[in-house]
Formats: sequence, C-alpha cells, structure tokens
Amino acid sequence: MTEKTDPLVSVYITSYNYERFIREAIESVLAQTLQDFELIVIDDGSTDNSREVIETFRGDPRIIPIFQHNKGLNVTNNIALRAARGRYVMRLDADDWLDRHALEVLAGMLEREPQVGLVFPDYYLVDAGGRIIEQVRRHNFGEVTLLDQPAHGACTMIRRSALLEVGGYDETFRCQDGYGLWIRFIEHFEVRNVNLPLFFYRQHGNNLTTNEERVLATRSEMIRRRAETRASNLQVLGVIAVRGPSVDPYSPAFRLLGGKPLIEWTIEAALDARKVARVLVTTPDPDLIAHVGARYGNRAIALKRDPKLATPNTYLGDTLRHALKDAETTGMRIDAVLQLSIESPFRAARHIDSAVEVMELFETDSVIGVRPETDNFYRHDGAGLIPVRQTIGLRLEQEEIYREVGQMRLIKRALVAEGEGIPAGSVGHVVLDQRASIKLMSRYDWAVAELLVAALGRGEAIASQP
Repeated sequence: MTEKTDPLVSVYITSYNYERFIREAIESVLAQTLQDFELIVIDDGSTDNSREVIETFRGDPRIIPIFQHNKGLNVTNNIALRAARGRYVMRLDADDWLDRHALEVLAGMLEREPQVGLVFPDYYLVDAGGRIIEQVRRHNFGEVTLLDQPAHGACTMIRRSALLEVGGYDETFRCQDGYGLWIRFIEHFEVRNVNLPLFFYRQHGNNLTTNEERVLATRSEMIRRRAETRASNLQVLGVIAVRGPSVDPYSPAFRLLGGKPLIEWTIEAALDARKVARVLVTTPDPDLIAHVGARYGNRAIALKRDPKLATPNTYLGDTLRHALKDAETTGMRIDAVLQLSIESPFRAARHIDSAVEVMELFETDSVIGVRPETDNFYRHDGAGLIPVRQTIGLRLEQEEIYREVGQMRLIKRALVAEGEGIPAGSVGHVVLDQRASIKLMSRYDWAVAELLVAALGRGEAIASQP
C-alpha cells in the first residue's frame, strides 16, 4: 500500500450561504494546472443549500468537506490551518474563483524564493454575474518600501510554517480583511507578488467589505494592538489652529452643531485621544482664548497667536513652529505634531490615535487621513478634457488617487522645526469612513451634519465595533 504524502498546497474555501457561487469556486480549484493540492471546504453553518452543493463533490479524494456551526471567519481560518497538510496554504472565498494557473504560478515563486513567506497576484474585479469589470494591478512588491497596502485576505499563498510562526489568525476579531495578519507578517518575513491576474474577485452587496465603518474600525484596532508591541511611544502635541471671529468674521468656531460650539468637537476629540499628550489651541481671538480657558482649564491650553500668523494664505508651518516652541519651553518632549482643523467634527479620537499608531508601526515621517477615490478624473490641457485616471479596463495601484480628508496631519517634530512642507518625507495614511471625512464648508454640509448628530442621538449610527 502506497503511503499518502502531504500535498504541496492546501487550498481552503470558507462558505456561509453561498450556494449560488460555491460550485464555481470548487471547480476552479479542481481544474488547476498544478494538481499537487488538497481542497478543504468549510461550510460555516449555512442555512441555504450550500451543504447539498458541497456534498456532490464528496467522492473526490482531493476534497475534505467540513460542516460546522457558524463560528466566523477567523475561527474558521484557524480550523483550516490546523487541518491543512500542505507546505503552502491559500484561502479562496466561496464567491470568488481562480485562474487555472494560479496555484502553479504562486507555489512556483515560493519554491524558488525560500526567503519569501507570502505571495499574492493581481486580480479581475467581476460583478455578481461574473462579468469582468476591470483588471486590478498591484504595485511591484519587490520594489515597495512602505508596506502599508496589504495583500488581499483571500487568494494569497502563505508558507504554512510562517503562518504558524506568527500565530495564525486573531480570533478576537470577527471582521477580518487580512490587514491584521499582514502587519504581523511583514515584521518577520519578506512578501512578494506577481503582476498577473490570477483570481476573480466578485463584487456584490453581500461582501464583508460593504460594511465600511466596521471594517475600518477593526483595522484601527488591529493597528493599535500591533503598535503596542513596538518600543515606540511617540509624544504628540495636538495643535488646533483657529483664526476666530476677531480675525475672520466668517469663522465657524462658535457656531453650534448639535447644541455645541464647533470648536469643542475637535478639542474634545483630541482630549479623548490616548496618543495625544497635550492639546494646544492657537488663536489671535481673545474670546476664543477665554472660552477655551473657561471650558477646559489646563486640559487644553490656549496660546495667543500673532495676528500676522493668522492672515489668509499664511503658511501654516509658521504657526506650528510657534506652537512647538511654546510647548517645548515647558520641558515637554515632543516627537510629533498633530495639526487639526475644526471643520471636520466627526473625525474622532480613534481616527487620531490610528494616525499616531500608523506612524509608530510603519515609521513614517507624516500621516494624513484619506479617502480612496473610485470615480473617473480628468484635467483640461487647453484643448479639452483628458483622463487623469479612469476606472475602466486596467486599474493600476500606482495610479490610485486619494483625497485628503479629516483635516488631520501628523508630522514628525524635526520636519516641523525645519520648516519642511506639510506633509513631508514618507507619508503614511489612515482611511477614514464617510462620516469622519465630512468637512463643513456650505449650508448643505451643515444640514447633513445636523441630521447625522440627530441620528447619533437616536442611536442610528452604523455599528463600528470590531
């Protein structure tokens, strides 16, 4: 009797109520050009006919079916990891499918490059019916120096020994987009990618990533936990620069939002942030100085700013240097300066903390809040509009466009002191949800903000806990 040998690759499919798609996912694995694999299919307590579909494959010796009560993605990932026998492990989501060469190409790279622990491909974005929308091409990760854009959670091939070494998946999170594993993994192993589209990512209304606030809140918590393991503990000075009505009659600092002056939304977010050591409000307006002192005492310091530093179009770097020098006269150690503006009232303490933790984790010089832009963009060259970026056909990660939002800029102290442009150096980012990115510039913005405050008061906010 021939002894059964371990396969080269363990592919596992996690499925919850995906009877509509799972057959295509399974068949895409069975049709691979590399046949040295096992396929673990885990049904996570589906209530549809997924089990019946999976059972039709039971006679195939390459397939290991597992049926369980609903446990969530990360617990299921670890169940698959414990069951896997392959040298390499890859998750395939039940609503996606593989190009027939995927295992051969990805396993081939890991076989050739033993120092690499993880490899991932480009992909096709498809609609619910399986029609290709566009091809997404990632950076060349052999050249990337700032590893803050993770591999996909699925269709990434990982050395099983490396995955076990970093502890597998963190089961305290039910919402997982691969980010938590990524930030642990890159501290220990090299990562690579291949710029070939080797899987088909289906975009439809039931995807986990459609709940953006929950995903981003989970990502922030993952960053926090990882940053806590690092020796870095930045001392951050929060600087809120406000002209005030005495300089700018249109200043909204005292305008009420939800019954509270607008400036207090930003001051209180900064005070609630765990990573901000001191909050300083710099303004030439005597009424604002008096208000901050009366409302917050020594918790937030009001600094009188020279009116010349508060005129329109004045370089903000001069104001930040002035605030930095004043704070350092008290003997405070300052590693970074956080510049906040008051027109983004829903940028909260957790967003501020995430910015600091991104700087600690990735050792960047600056960090800003952003929103990825998915629309088409054009510029006028004098003869008409020409595309800057179009989301049609081929989408290149290196050409992705991000809009700065949240009015928060975190800058290393040395760059502020030296008068460098803001932001400067290597610039990291925190993706903010739509609510946090709102900036109050028009009557429409204020009306939306009041509706959001009312909804928050009624407990109608989208759940954002990990």
